[in-house]
Amino acid sequence: MHFIVALIVGGIIGWLAGMVMRDQGGIIWNVLIGCLGSIIGRFLLGALSHNGRLTQHPLDPMTLIVAFAGAVILLAIYNLVKRGTVR
Repeated sequence: MHFIVALIVGGIIGWLAGMVMRDQGGIIWNVLIGCLGSIIGRFLLGALSHNGRLTQHPLDPMTLIVAFAGAVILLAIYNLVKRGTVR
């Protein structure tokens, strides 16, 4: 059940990041961006929150913020490589 919630939250995070970065994709793209963004956010920004520890619960507010930031960073890198501009 935890995995399904994480996929749904990843899809929502990916969709929101796509709206911010003006890069809309399908549902699988959004889930992929949200989940990979969560990994990137945990790696890059995890040391700044909760004394270096993020909870494993997908609905924790700090986890959601870090996942969103990671998804935006991932889309910025994608746009930079693909289009030559961050947008």
